[in-house]
Amino acid sequence: MDGTGGTGGTGGTGGTDGFSLSWSALRQAVAGLADEDLGRPSGCAGWLVRDLVCHLVIDAQDVLITLVTPAGTEPTRDAATYWTVTHTPPTGEDPLDALTVRLAAAYEDPALLKFHLDDVGSAAGRAARLADPAARVATQDQVLTASDYLSAYVLEWTLHHLDLIAHLPDAPAPPSGTLAAARALLERITGTPFPAALSDTDALLLGTGRRAPTPGERTLLGNLADRVPFVIG
Repeated sequence: MDGTGGTGGTGGTGGTDGFSLSWSALRQAVAGLADEDLGRPSGCAGWLVRDLVCHLVIDAQDVLITLVTPAGTEPTRDAATYWTVTHTPPTGEDPLDALTVRLAAAYEDPALLKFHLDDVGSAAGRAARLADPAARVATQDQVLTASDYLSAYVLEWTLHHLDLIAHLPDAPAPPSGTLAAARALLERITGTPFPAALSDTDALLLGTGRRAPTPGERTLLGNLADRVPFVIG
C-alpha cells in the first residue's frame, strides 16, 4: 500500500476513520473495567491488564509526538512496511516491558491509571482527527503519511483490544470493521492470506501467536502452520 489509497485513505476502516473507531472502542473497553479487572492477566506475556493499560498511555503519547513531528522528505514506509516481523514471541522480560510493569504499579490507584489513559488518549484521538492525511510525519527514523501512520495503528489497537479482553469474557470485543481491517493489514505485512474459514479474531490470534492452533486449525492452516507466529513490532 502507498499513502494514496487502500486502507491508508480516510474512508472505510483505515486512516483516520479506522484509527478513531478502533481507538475509541479500546478506550471504552478500558473505561468499563472494574478495578479488580486491572489485576487480571492480559493477553500479553508477563503483563497484567494494568500493565497493558499503562502501555496504551505510552502509545498514545507516541501518537501525539509523531503527529506533530513533520517530515520534509518522501515517505520511506507505509502502513504495512511500518511494522517489523519476527517469529519469536515476547516473554515479558525485555527491559522496556519490565519498565512498563514498574510504571503501572506506581499508579497504585486504578482510577488514576484509567484517568491518565482517558486524558492522553482523548488528546491522541483529537490529534488524529485534525491531522492532514497527506501530511508526512517522522517516527523511529522513518517517514510516513499521516494516513498510513494512523492506518498502522488500527492493527496495534485491535490486537491490544484482544489482549485486554483475553481473560475478561464479559468485556466488549473490538468492532467487526476494525477486526477485518487488522486482519487485512496483517496479511499484507506477512504476504500471507489466512484461510477464509478462520474468523478475523482467530486469524489475528493465531497469526500473531496469541494462542496456539488446535489440531483442526493446524490442518486448516496447512503449510502456514509452520510459519506462524508472525510477531509484529
